[in-house]
Formats: sequence, C-alpha cells, structure tokens
Amino acid sequence: MSQVPHHCSMMSGSHAHVTLCEPLAQLKREHGPLREQMDAFAQLAAQIGMDQAKTDWSRQLAELKEKVDAFVRELDPHSEREEGALFPLMANYIGRQVGPIAVMEYEHELAKRNLKTFKEAMEHVKEPVDAERAKEIASYALQAHAVLTDHFTKEENVLFPMAENMLSAEEKDKLSRALRS
Repeated sequence: MSQVPHHCSMMSGSHAHVTLCEPLAQLKREHGPLREQMDAFAQLAAQIGMDQAKTDWSRQLAELKEKVDAFVRELDPHSEREEGALFPLMANYIGRQVGPIAVMEYEHELAKRNLKTFKEAMEHVKEPVDAERAKEIASYALQAHAVLTDHFTKEENVLFPMAENMLSAEEKDKLSRALRS
C-alpha cells in the first residue's frame, strides 16, 4: 500500500465539519457574493458567440467586461486578505513552497492571469467582433470562473478547516485584526 504524501492528504477535504472562528468564517462568507457575481459573468460569457448568424458581439462583450470588472473589484481585496494575512500564518506550519499554500497561491495567480488576459483582449477589441473572436475573448473569463469555483471549494472544505485546527488563539486574533484593517 503506497503512502499519500502528508501535504496531499491535507487537501483531501477531511476537515470540512470544523466550526470556523470568526475571521475564517468571514473569509468563507465572502465567497458567497463573489460566487454569485462570478456565476453571473460566466453565464453571460458562455452565451457569447453561440449564435453564428450574429455578426457583432461587441455589446455583449462590453456587458461582460462590466460584470468582470465589478467582480475583480470585490475579488482583489478578498484575495489580498488571504495572501497577506491567512497564508503567511499557515505557512509558519506547513511552508509555502509545496502543499496547500503553494496550490492556493498558484490558483490565485492563474485566475488573476486569466482575468488580466480578458481585460487586455477587451482593450484591443475592434468592432465588429465576430463570433469566433468573441468566444475566444470570453473564454478567459470562463477559465477564471472554472479555476475560482474549484479554488473556493478547496478553501471552504480543506484550507479554512485546516487553519482552524492549526492556528493558535493568538494567531486567530492576529488574523482577525488583519482582516479589520
């Protein structure tokens, strides 16, 4: 029987029943509105380019850009709180080069890269935008949605419960103060 590396077993979701302290519960609660915004832009993005008879998708892309921009304005402070407060506290115990923190930071970066690529593509849009180009541009928003949907689930079911069990009362107080500032 092969052994699962310790850092892999920590990502298995075995901690999901843990009651979270207030700062961790806050981070988890922030996922709800973010998920709603993300699902709304993904629904629109999935429809873009579907009607091949339509010759200009620039209006729908502009609407998608508004939704993505609004989402990013909410996502950035949330991810900064995780990266600047939670991840360093956890890294004291499990490091950040490999394992859960490395995965979370990689997924943050991957999602941000897709959102940035979407934004940059929108800056270079020349009207009219045909279905093929519109689908290509919208695909970056869909990729970010896919990464973040999975990412939020990992945080809620594995990372936050792991932090609850790992961090001391003093560290939880420090996290609470950091989230308020």
